Parts: sequence; C-alpha cells; structure tokens
Amino acid sequence: MRIVVALGGNALARRGEPMTAGHLRANVRGACQALAGLAREHEVVITHGNGPQVGLLALQNLAYQDVAAYPLDILGAETQGMIGYVIQQELSNALDGERDVAAIVTTTEVDEADPAFERPTKLIGPQYSAQDAAEAAAEYRWTIARDGAAFRRVVPSPNPVRIMQAPLVSRLLDSGILVVCVGGGGVPVRTDSRGRQVGMQAVVDKDLASAALAADLKADMLIMLTDGDFVSENWGTPEQRDILTASPEGLARLAFAEGSMQPKVDAAVRVAKAGGRALIGPLERLDDLLAREVGTEIRPDLPEGIVYTGA
Repeated sequence: MRIVVALGGNALARRGEPMTAGHLRANVRGACQALAGLAREHEVVITHGNGPQVGLLALQNLAYQDVAAYPLDILGAETQGMIGYVIQQELSNALDGERDVAAIVTTTEVDEADPAFERPTKLIGPQYSAQDAAEAAAEYRWTIARDGAAFRRVVPSPNPVRIMQAPLVSRLLDSGILVVCVGGGGVPVRTDSRGRQVGMQAVVDKDLASAALAADLKADMLIMLTDGDFVSENWGTPEQRDILTASPEGLARLAFAEGSMQPKVDAAVRVAKAGGRALIGPLERLDDLLAREVGTEIRPDLPEGIVYTGA
C-alpha cells in the first residue's frame, strides 16, 4: 500500500519539555522505531509538524539584531531541513539500512486571497504567561491566542491547494525510496502572473497538507498520529463519545476544536471523499491502531455514518 503518515507535534516535542536537539532526536527515534515495521512493508511517506520549532527559530532569529529577521517561509524551510534530517537518519537506523530514506524540502501552493491571512489561527512557538505574551505582542507586533492555560503566537494558516513536488515524491516511491517531506505543511508559496513561486508569510497545517499530498499521490491511506486515543464528539464534557468509525459525510456534520482536531477531521474527510481511508490515533499504539483496536477510522463505504465505541 501507499501510505502517508503524518507525525503530530507530540512525536517531536512533548508538552512542557525543553526544545533541545537532544529531546528532538530522542522523540524522533521513538517515533521511527514505532514506524519501522510499517516502513518495511509499504510505500511510506512521512510528514511532520513544525509549530514549536519554527516558533523557536523565529525567537532565536530576533535575538540577533545586526541583520533583518528572516521571513517565516525561510524559517519553515529551515525546520524542514532540520527535522527532516533527524527523521531520515533515525528511520534509516531503525531499518538497519534495509531501505533508502530521502528527506526533501517541499513547497505548498496557497491562494493569496485565502481569508486565513486576515485571521491568524495557527499556534507556533513556546507557551507564554499572560504578561509575557502581552509584552511579546507589543514588542514584535505578534498576534497572540490562548493555548490551554497559557498563550502562544498565532500566524495565518491558509488551505493547501497542492504540493508542488508531489510528482517527484511519486517517482521516489516508485523507486522503492521512503520519503520525508511536507514538513510543517510545506513552505507556503503562491504562483505569480509569470508562473514564478513566491514565498508567503504563513504556516500551512501539516494534516491538511498531508491530505493534499495523499490525494496527489493517490495514496491508499493517510495515518495521522497524535496523542489522543480517538476522535471524540463533545470532547472534555460529560457528553463525550469516542468515535470508532465514520463516513466523511457523518464526520463533517460535527464540530471540533479549530486549532487541534478540526484540521485532522478536515484532512480525513478530504482523503475519504477521494476514495481513500484515514486513521487518527496514538503513535505509541500504532499496531493497535492498524488492527482497529484503538483510534478513529474515516472511510467512504460506511452506511451508518458514525459508529461510536461501545456501540
């Protein structure tokens, strides 16, 4: 099977954990060891988030004031190289060199008229207290939003139109090479009137970009690995119900948290409507997710619409 695997932020940086290179490598090593069995047997593309890392690079960038700060698209490309290198290396190690792994920098076409540019929602960087967030917003002219009990910077997150290097990724897969790409959703670009790519100041959601890649590759499955056991209706309330299986139409009728689960649901719906399958579940229980003992599956052939756990 041709499978796109999207690694959630928990696979790279644990909440509250210092964003050191050592922690990044240790977390990626664990993720790659979990993925090794799947990667041995299938055509696998690994995508990943970059929210904490791109925010950290932006802060480090601001600390050096002798030159103008690098724009967000270049910082996004930096995180693709940084994280892609570690995933490529650790996956190769986990596979004992049995298969070649290539990490490539990809760009994602977006529409410059996307309303997301007027309404930033994508959380990036570290968490702040209310006072520190207010000071950062005033000093750097950032938009700040609440993230649980803390605050983080938010930037525009336009919808992906297409992954520009999808044909290259397909050729690599046809050659038996495992691919790491679409890091952080890919570097957002627009195409100008002369057909040239121009970088945009945004961060594309990696799950939506992964769904666009899956569609471009005609992938059989998109797996979105996160730290939750299921997609849940009315999450965090007494009326919470965990979803075992859903059709794209059934799932699309429900509302989820905009900054966390909703992009995963939108991505799953996009893949299922194109005829593929999508799985959302925990990285540390990947085998159970594939065996359908945990996690939520979205597929186009479910007449019931939604099946809840325990039903």
